[in-house]
Amino acid sequence: MTTSEKKPTEAFVWVWLPEETAPVVAGRLSASGDRLLFNYGRSYLARKNAIALYEPELPLRNGVLPLTPGLKMPNCIRDAAPDAWGRRVLINRKFGKKDVDTTELDELTYLLESGSDRIGALDFQVSADRYVAREASTASLEQLQSATVFVEKGIPLPPDLDRALLHGSSIGGTRPKTMITSNNGKFVAKFSSQNDLYNVVKAEFVAMRLAEKAGIATAAVRLERATGKDVILIERFDRQKAEDGWCRRVMVSALTLLSLDEMMDRYASYEDFATVMRHRFVSPKTALKELYARMVFNVLCGNTDDHARNHAAFWNGSELSLTPAYDICPQSRSGGEATQAMLIMGEQRSSQISLCLKAAPLFLLKADDATELIGHQIKIVKKFWTEVCDAAELTEVDRNFMWGRQFLNAFAFVDAPEALTKLVS
Repeated sequence: MTTSEKKPTEAFVWVWLPEETAPVVAGRLSASGDRLLFNYGRSYLARKNAIALYEPELPLRNGVLPLTPGLKMPNCIRDAAPDAWGRRVLINRKFGKKDVDTTELDELTYLLESGSDRIGALDFQVSADRYVAREASTASLEQLQSATVFVEKGIPLPPDLDRALLHGSSIGGTRPKTMITSNNGKFVAKFSSQNDLYNVVKAEFVAMRLAEKAGIATAAVRLERATGKDVILIERFDRQKAEDGWCRRVMVSALTLLSLDEMMDRYASYEDFATVMRHRFVSPKTALKELYARMVFNVLCGNTDDHARNHAAFWNGSELSLTPAYDICPQSRSGGEATQAMLIMGEQRSSQISLCLKAAPLFLLKADDATELIGHQIKIVKKFWTEVCDAAELTEVDRNFMWGRQFLNAFAFVDAPEALTKLVS
């Protein structure tokens, strides 16, 4: 920021209420030392259709709401803030200019300057009365792919690309990405990175397609090409087309459901997530089986980046339900032992089917049912591997690199029942 600019001390939180296509102001987020505190506006509390941004964290009541112990801002609001990639884009915008104050960008700045079409149903404004969307300029996938290269290399973006990439600056995650809108809908576009050792974009496509074939509820994906590189388009499930615009769905991450922040992310566990599901989710038994299937598939495909922000739920003001699965992406691996980002059971997180089987009762699954589910996934991966890799036009080198390394790694089957290990051979 230039030396003449001042750090913001407050931001007004706007929300798209269920079935609405225009936002209303919900309240104010204000700085108090190193913390950000929230209070609802009186006009919002007076609305008949007002919902809590998330309960129990921000219940509908007057006054400044206390933070969850250990947090410095409400977690459900942090869910709408940019993560690593979005922050890199904003840093490029700020520090790609002369005459800057090198003071670190703060959370309010990230909220107020990132794109408005963020995941979920929240946005942030300097005004409580007038909503002004921070939209992107029109750009092709080729231009957007080129823009990500500038950011990765630490080169200031040209003006025409700067506005285009701003649109995706509010998305979570570390990989180059942005939002796009077309006649076919709204999508998250993930780009190839100059640091990729193998085709990560196609690996995610393959994993997502195989997960879908295994019966997991997943976001729809497709592949495109831009500047000779692969781009995966992931259909946004937090948007619904209406006659007069787009409705947005309120979402909260598993990190929020577990009352943890990034510094405590290593303590997030599938076991605790399952406990929340049993008590607060719509159709908990169905939701638990779905979460178990996702956990198992992450182990089978080598997705060890299954941290708590890569799981989420829809919130309608009174009930929670799982969103479609997303970010199922096999991670770089040299072979041998691996661990999941989220604990599976107790303090254990080994990427092994045997541990998943031990955890089955936590998901209200009998041992035979869990074994059948795992066996089904193994069969699906083997049956459709070639078909899905062909659809992705995956090279023989990348297929050989991922098979047995990410997908169906031998370590996953150490101490697994013989009936399951036989399915792999």
